[in-house]
Amino acid sequence: MKRFSIILFGLGLSLMAFSQAKKPTLMVVPSDLYCNQHGYMLSFNNQGTTEMVPDYKKALQNDPQLLTGITVIGQMMADRGFPLKLMEQELKSLNQESAEDALLTSKSGADVAESPVDRLKKTSKSDIILQVTWLVNRTGPKYSLTFNLQGIDAYTNKQIAACQGTGDPTFSAELPVLIEESIANHLETFTTQLQNHFDDMFENGREITLRVKKWDDSEYDLESEFNGTELSDIIEDWVSANTVKGRFNTTDATENFMYFEQVRIPLFDENQRAMDARRWTRGLINKLKTLGVPAKLMMKGLGQATIVIGGK
Repeated sequence: MKRFSIILFGLGLSLMAFSQAKKPTLMVVPSDLYCNQHGYMLSFNNQGTTEMVPDYKKALQNDPQLLTGITVIGQMMADRGFPLKLMEQELKSLNQESAEDALLTSKSGADVAESPVDRLKKTSKSDIILQVTWLVNRTGPKYSLTFNLQGIDAYTNKQIAACQGTGDPTFSAELPVLIEESIANHLETFTTQLQNHFDDMFENGREITLRVKKWDDSEYDLESEFNGTELSDIIEDWVSANTVKGRFNTTDATENFMYFEQVRIPLFDENQRAMDARRWTRGLINKLKTLGVPAKLMMKGLGQATIVIGGK
């Protein structure tokens, strides 16, 4: 009985620790296909090339069925223990912040400084995107709904969960009814895939990506030597020593750039504080400091870190 109590106590501590970790945030968004089919796209010039991106704000303001569909899916996920962030509220917060920044000035009349990186980070509001597409079918007096739901890691671009299918024909044309009847039978498998992803993080660490670059005026590059060892090797050795089970992949390495994928970082540091990419990468920044190499850290959400050596 005593041994059994100790085992239960240990399991309780493990579950408590996992609940305190920085779990990825989830948000439902319409797919690019849905936005394109309904005219919710923005075009912009990217160095002479016209690119199209979804206009989520226009979609939510003009498509009540989309808002209804997102709400229904969000409720179904919450009922299964996966509460979601609301895209509509995130867009409102972004617009409010932009409006406040536009009105904010210093005593001398200067505007708030905002770099392109700052603006880019504002668009990254979720770690896992639940991308949804649906099509309402009609055959005589009956309706059905064909759907596709994908769970995509926003920073590794990996699909971690998916389900698709067509619901049984029904006489109801109400979208909430069609969504519930079409997706409900598939959602258990979908949420199981999500839970397996979380369980894998608990066992093997959280997956992130790491980029190392250099400023063009830096006196150091990744081939600079310190006590006979190139800086790229020092960085790679540090990553190997500080990942869970030494798991990572050096995808690219030149004198100016290194790219690490599938980097598995622990969920907690040595003080049992929840770990994310920023806190973990700070350790590498401190390592570089001991070599006299200044570096700047830039983040995108929980999962993507970029270090630029040679200055702040």
